[in-house]
Amino acid sequence: MEEQQANFNILIAGVGGQGTLLASKILGNYAQLIGKDCKVSEVHGMAQRGGSVVTYVRIADKVYSPLFDKKQADVLLAFEELEALRSAGHIKDNGIAIINKQNIYPMPCALGIAEYPNDIYEQLSKYNAKIHKIDAIGIATKLNDIRTVNIAMLGFFTALLNFDKKIFISAIEKSVAKPTLEINLKAFEQGYAQSTKG
Repeated sequence: MEEQQANFNILIAGVGGQGTLLASKILGNYAQLIGKDCKVSEVHGMAQRGGSVVTYVRIADKVYSPLFDKKQADVLLAFEELEALRSAGHIKDNGIAIINKQNIYPMPCALGIAEYPNDIYEQLSKYNAKIHKIDAIGIATKLNDIRTVNIAMLGFFTALLNFDKKIFISAIEKSVAKPTLEINLKAFEQGYAQSTKG
């Protein structure tokens, strides 16, 4: 994290059950370990599991409110492609969007009432943001635990943003249950490697 930046705003967008809250907890623990303040606010859609979930994370020397307005997110961490599009308006000019290459069909699409858009990245190109794709669902599937998508995303994020890797691993160790630590660290390393490959 750039020391000169007073505030660092991260918007995490996904659907219920993808682990957005755990991801924000890890980011909060990372902030604490580097001596920063952090506040988090989670907003659920209509259905807690399967519905849209947006989490605001703010890291700074002192944070007074976890929320921030549109075009103020330094990073959009999107666990699903449609959720990336829904939240794209929050990315600041020249901000970063890290997007998991996964489609989770919302209920209207699953019922055939609406169509899942096939031009998501074309629409995203209208925003002045740097788009990075990660196959986090592929990593999680190979590890036989789709619950690790969020940690793979954080690995990619850590490498891309030049966050301190050792401290971030310590934040994961503080945040996840010991029985799941090993597989989560594998997901983190593989996500980290995807970012460093460019």
